[in-house]
Amino acid sequence: MEKISAFGEHLKIGGAEVGRKMSAGMSSMSFTMNPCDIRAVPNFYAAQLQLCCPHTPTSYPQARRVHAHMITSGFKPRGHILNRLIDIYCKSSNLVYAHHLFDRIPEPDVVARTTMLAAYSNSSKPNMALEIFNTTPFSIRDTVLYNAMITAHCHNDDGHAAVKLFREMRRDDFTPDNFTFTSVLSALALIADRETHCQQLHCAIVKSGTGLVTSVVNALISAYVKCGSSPLVCSSSLMGAARKLFDEMPVRDELTWTTIITGYVRNGDLDTARRVFEGMDEKLVVAWNAMISGYVHDGYVSEALEMFRMMNLSGVKLDEFTYTSVLSACASARLFLLGKQVHAYMLRTEENLSRDFLLSVNNALISLYWKCGKIDEAHMIFSNMPVRDLVSWNAILSTYVNVGRINEALSFFNEMPERNLLTWTVMIAGMAQNGFGEEGLKLFNQMKSKGLKPCDYAFAGAISSCAVLAALEHGRQLHAQLVQLGFDSSLSAGNALTTMYARCGVVEAAHCLFLTMPFVDSVSWNAMIAALGQHGHGAQALKLFEQMLEEDILPDRITFLTILSACSHAGLVNQGCSYFDAMYGSYGIRPDEDHYARLIDLLCRAGKFSEAQDAIQRMPFEPGVPIWEALLGGCRIHGNVDLGVEAADRLFELRPQHDGTYILLSNMFANVGRWDDVAKVRKLMRDRGVKKEPGCSWVEVENKVNVFLVDDTSHPEIQAVYNYLEELGLKMRKLGYVPDTKYALHDVESDQKEIGLSTHSEKLAVAFGLLKLPHGATVRVFKNLRICGDCHNAFKYMSKVVERDIVVRDGKRFHHFRNGECSCGNYW
Repeated sequence: MEKISAFGEHLKIGGAEVGRKMSAGMSSMSFTMNPCDIRAVPNFYAAQLQLCCPHTPTSYPQARRVHAHMITSGFKPRGHILNRLIDIYCKSSNLVYAHHLFDRIPEPDVVARTTMLAAYSNSSKPNMALEIFNTTPFSIRDTVLYNAMITAHCHNDDGHAAVKLFREMRRDDFTPDNFTFTSVLSALALIADRETHCQQLHCAIVKSGTGLVTSVVNALISAYVKCGSSPLVCSSSLMGAARKLFDEMPVRDELTWTTIITGYVRNGDLDTARRVFEGMDEKLVVAWNAMISGYVHDGYVSEALEMFRMMNLSGVKLDEFTYTSVLSACASARLFLLGKQVHAYMLRTEENLSRDFLLSVNNALISLYWKCGKIDEAHMIFSNMPVRDLVSWNAILSTYVNVGRINEALSFFNEMPERNLLTWTVMIAGMAQNGFGEEGLKLFNQMKSKGLKPCDYAFAGAISSCAVLAALEHGRQLHAQLVQLGFDSSLSAGNALTTMYARCGVVEAAHCLFLTMPFVDSVSWNAMIAALGQHGHGAQALKLFEQMLEEDILPDRITFLTILSACSHAGLVNQGCSYFDAMYGSYGIRPDEDHYARLIDLLCRAGKFSEAQDAIQRMPFEPGVPIWEALLGGCRIHGNVDLGVEAADRLFELRPQHDGTYILLSNMFANVGRWDDVAKVRKLMRDRGVKKEPGCSWVEVENKVNVFLVDDTSHPEIQAVYNYLEELGLKMRKLGYVPDTKYALHDVESDQKEIGLSTHSEKLAVAFGLLKLPHGATVRVFKNLRICGDCHNAFKYMSKVVERDIVVRDGKRFHHFRNGECSCGNYW
């Protein structure tokens, strides 16, 4: 007898006890047989393997014992027995055994190959499945093998490969059957974006004579439905084709009703979906769930909850999908108490809840709690879950990211047993949203280094990080990668790019991108209005807002924040007040504190302090930090010391450790020459341990960010910068520039004040940019604090002397200096 392989040795373990464990007939069988007995041995083994089917938890060990007996007895099984063994091993998820056995067959037949191919497909190993298919001789291939490979491509979400294989199958004269069409229609649903795709396959089905088979028609309806959600087609015509098929079907099953209802829901036609639903003789739980989910998805929370009530009254058994949809509705509408009641009802009425049931509901509960501001409770639910999946981890991660608790989110991120693309995307976007741009970009690069291909949402997060850092060149590189990967039509990426270009000082590129985006939403409009307002183009921002209304895009609370800011930066007081009044009067949006702060800022910048005080008194809530900061900022601009002191006192009460209040108050006193009061404010800062945030400015040159502080001496080329500034100063004075020493906020001699003004960080950064960037290139400088008045005046002269554009972003807005003028019109 040949030496048994390692695989056989493994199976033979315990072979001495097989006789006791197998049936008496097997254990006593003699293998010295006459010719008439030869047929009985394989039949006996085949019968024993037949007992392992259908598949049960005991199938694998029983088949393994039979296989071990074959090896120890020296029996060499042939085709049908080997195929049965391979099938059992595959269905028991023991692909290693199955593959070993498959490899021992000199010439595996098509049945063995199809079994292995299907097993690899079900185990998400499409490359192994494809290898088996490609090595199968053409002479033994059949329709079933092609069906299995088409299904494998579908499981891998590779619709194009599946459709291509279907074409090859027909070209090679293999006749498709019901399963072929069902599989290829599933593949088509993954990629269909044109009406003709569905129509061509529809014709092939009719010609094949399978047009009345329920499973095939269901798949065809599903393909029409999914194609209808493509922006490249008219969804109504495709849904019309799907409905015609539905109406003509002689027999409809549960999937038929669910598919057509889900189709209408997915394409936003909830009214028609409801009419089809009402026409069902027996309303299935899946159809109820589809309707509830559709209402939740489209924001019709009341309708979703009413549907849930009707479903419960009808006596339909609620499942985990019902509860998760209803809890999602409660989360969307912040109906915390109702969500708790639903949870309590579930615990009271449902018995023997499966782990999958509890897992889905607990995941929905985490979202409900954090959206209702109950972060610690969400954490408690997560901690008490008997089993967690990736959805659970992503939910708790999103919880902490969305409330800005980044350190705790990062702790969860590091603990996660596995991560997917969504995990990385949530973390990257969270870093950007909370001001950690550099960390966001590092995570983006780390994700790519682990072999994950970023989606458009991940790119959007990375681009937002560039916006935080004002890293224009890096943002441009990501834009190029987006185009290369075909994500340039993505709405989320387009919105992020618009904001990035605007925040990096290239408002023209932002506007061009906005105009060429294939799709825009309210976020796109808000981003562009905010960009124009930040860059001092107030009139254009208002014009764009009116255009938005003409496009039937309803403004939201963010829209009004952006438009009020635009009016404030441009001094458009009447228009801003009118928009503020329209918020509730025309659109039913109640202004919150941020909106009132924008209104106070608008009035105070224009010197209308009486109107600002009236607005504060009319507020439906007590004024907080944003209100008093806006008032103090306006008082500093116009020298309204008494009112400014009152605002500062309120801020000292509300936020005593914030350095901005002390600086604004000190600067206001310095502007009017009250140096004793300046000294008192600075002493108060020291006594309270409040440290001033150091002013710094930075400019990007050759992909390197150069940072400058006031009176900088650390930059390696600082002496060349000072020399160049002195040279520029002489030319600027010839044009009429005189340093404005009132912005030197120290009580020193006039010449010392001029020297102090010349070393401001923004002047150093601009001078370095002029020295290092190519002639004619725009210099873009960013500062963490408000730009100094003398620097603002100096840059106007500087832009004229060097004949170059200079863009400066301070803590509030952008200033574009060109040929001696600034885009703000000196209103800042």
